Amino acid sequence: MATITTKDGTEIFYKDWGPKDAQPIVFHHGWPLSADDWDTQMLYFLDKGYRVVAHDRRGHGRSTQTDTGNDMDTYVADLIELTDHLDLKNAVHIGHSTGGGEATRYVARAKPGRVAKAVLVSAVPPVMIQSERNPGGLPKSVFDGLREGLAANRAQFYLDVASGPFYGFNRPGAKTLPGTIQNWWRQGMIGGAKAHYDCIAVFSETDFTEDLKAITVPTLVMHGDDDQIVPIADAALLSVKLLRHGELKVYEGYPHGMLTTHADVLNPDLLAFIKG
Repeated sequence: MATITTKDGTEIFYKDWGPKDAQPIVFHHGWPLSADDWDTQMLYFLDKGYRVVAHDRRGHGRSTQTDTGNDMDTYVADLIELTDHLDLKNAVHIGHSTGGGEATRYVARAKPGRVAKAVLVSAVPPVMIQSERNPGGLPKSVFDGLREGLAANRAQFYLDVASGPFYGFNRPGAKTLPGTIQNWWRQGMIGGAKAHYDCIAVFSETDFTEDLKAITVPTLVMHGDDDQIVPIADAALLSVKLLRHGELKVYEGYPHGMLTTHADVLNPDLLAFIKG
């Protein structure tokens, strides 16, 4: 397996496919998944001639099951070490959900020449949790419920999330995809319970407002208007207003996991933005 060891001794697993002189596309996965969640996109863009890179965030997938450092700044520090190690330049960074937060903070802090464009898909920025500054956010009790479900029976909890709201399989008339549910569960259960527990606070409480304002590259914001995990009104619709060069694309009726359920639509849209 391809890994790097970070300054604090954490091993970060990554995939690096395609010509090393081609433009890189870096994929940032959501909670509690792994780089495998991007397989459909990686194969698609590999076929188009791009270099495709995806890593397992610390505590997730095949990376070290850390009990410390499970915070957004450390996630991004790990990513900086990885992109420096691979010497990725002029890259397009695509982040889904929690990975959209990671991509946002990385792109905002990246060294000159490292990033060409960014894409935020069903992403958590600006900030999810409800507060006086963010009255439209989700109450803390929602995230406390996630923590309780994970701690009580992580295996069943992950099965319930994948079988229901993540892909919109709980909607009337929805076509359930058993393999997709099983793959989500597989990815989640490979990771560490402590890191996943800690990450709930990371994706719900981290404020990316200043990061979004600092991004200077063209950024595409993609979101389904039936996202039950990260509601669009307090996410994409606010994020695009904070970006200097933001473009919003809303998908009617699409769920949080639309990159999987509607890859046939989203992959060409991603390609058009990257080439545009």
